[in-house]
Amino acid sequence: MHQNLKESYGYLFEDALIEEIIQIGTFKEVKEGVQIMNIGQYIRSMPLLINGAIKILREDSNGDELLLYFLEKGDTCAMTLSCCLGTAKSEIRAVAELDAELIMIPIQKMEEWTTKYKSWRNFIFNSYHNRLMEMLTTIDSIAFMKMDERLLKYLQDKIKITKEVIIKSTHQEIAYELHTSRVVISRLLKKLENQGKILLYRNYIKIISL
Repeated sequence: MHQNLKESYGYLFEDALIEEIIQIGTFKEVKEGVQIMNIGQYIRSMPLLINGAIKILREDSNGDELLLYFLEKGDTCAMTLSCCLGTAKSEIRAVAELDAELIMIPIQKMEEWTTKYKSWRNFIFNSYHNRLMEMLTTIDSIAFMKMDERLLKYLQDKIKITKEVIIKSTHQEIAYELHTSRVVISRLLKKLENQGKILLYRNYIKIISL
């Protein structure tokens, strides 16, 4: 754990802060597909992602989901930070996109470290900025992009996150995350297959060229 932490955050944080994280943080391993945080849950700690990937989702009044953004190695979640600072309930759902390794930091350390460590303060501000820009990109894609363009971006993002040309998602799962119907996704995926860009299988998609 110590080595992975230093590889992921050593270039960001002072040695003294790294040592405090090692002493205070709780190491957690999460398998792909496992829910890490749910909507309505009180947040007692914030995650530092040292390996893997996590997808952050919102839910509407009908229970339909929308993918907001992905977290990668070296990231934390701005929505979690907001809940930590305000002791509010979570507004998002977090699910492991890949097997993930996290270090959970108790929320009472948030304010203390913001004052004590300049690197931590910068990290928190940069995290807010990065997640905000990612959410703006999601909003722009919903407002201005056609569904076939959104699907193409979704597949490209998946490749970037997983570093694999195999996407292990069903048509229904993709439809949930893009907040549309399975029929629409199946039609658009078939169109991409006919164009020679992907190959469709029962429970996964192979990317040829996007």
